Amino acid sequence: MIDENSSPVVVVTGANGLVGAQVCAALSERGARVRAVVRRSGTAPVLPGVVEYVGEFTDPDFAAGVTRDADAAVTTVHPMGSERGEQQRVGVEGTTTFARAAAEAGAARLVHVSTAAVYDRSPGVGDVDEAATLVGDDADDYAVTKRDADAALARVAGPTRVLLRPPAILGPGQSSIWNSLRPAGLRDDPSTRHVVPGQTFSWVHVTDLAALAADVAAGRVAPSDDADQGPVPGACTVVNVAAAPATARDYYGTLADALGIEIRWDDQPAWTGRIVADRARRWGWTPTVNLEAALGEVADGLR
Repeated sequence: MIDENSSPVVVVTGANGLVGAQVCAALSERGARVRAVVRRSGTAPVLPGVVEYVGEFTDPDFAAGVTRDADAAVTTVHPMGSERGEQQRVGVEGTTTFARAAAEAGAARLVHVSTAAVYDRSPGVGDVDEAATLVGDDADDYAVTKRDADAALARVAGPTRVLLRPPAILGPGQSSIWNSLRPAGLRDDPSTRHVVPGQTFSWVHVTDLAALAADVAAGRVAPSDDADQGPVPGACTVVNVAAAPATARDYYGTLADALGIEIRWDDQPAWTGRIVADRARRWGWTPTVNLEAALGEVADGLR
């Protein structure tokens, strides 16, 4: 049962997306009251404590209204695959507009789902922690605009801001890049079947990512002046969110078996480090979905 007096109010953008829907579910399980922001009526998760709000989170007036009296907000939207101008407009400018509205409304916490793609992961770079070098302006549009969104949110004064940086997000769904869209591309276009087998495949399951986002947004992770121990009050803290190590052979070999296709294993330099997620674990986060289960879920969805 939702306690109207003590349950935190959390606004979630992109509530019908792969990550947003799971964040709503995790918050509902934690007894939060969730304002689920979607663009189309009837697409928000139907769960205890979850109320649908239809509108454009990038619109200042809508953002101000939906964040009024909220305790926290979670932003999950970025139009990956769109042309760069659209990613800039929605992912950078829109997210910043929404964050400022949440700050002005007095929200105590802002959780942003960023990406580990903002890190330079060139061959030979090695392991990547939260202080690692970021990509330059010559990187792909997604990495650059996500990097710029992180920088913009770091400048939004007021809330305790947490930037979650996951690598590949596994989990079922039509919009899932790694469970649905990437396999479809591999199946339909033989030219994409070139893979360096030893290249690192960093991943996290969407339910585990959502669990950390929900815990932070709901105030379940104790704040600390030391970023390695918890969110720094009033500051912007980066947290990598990655599960056990894996290789490209693990992931693409699973796809090859499930789709009945052959992969060409290339011999060339590739990044073989790992995404260091020790900070998340010190915050109390422990992934619950192992690699075998996650890849089994991918395979089952393709057969």
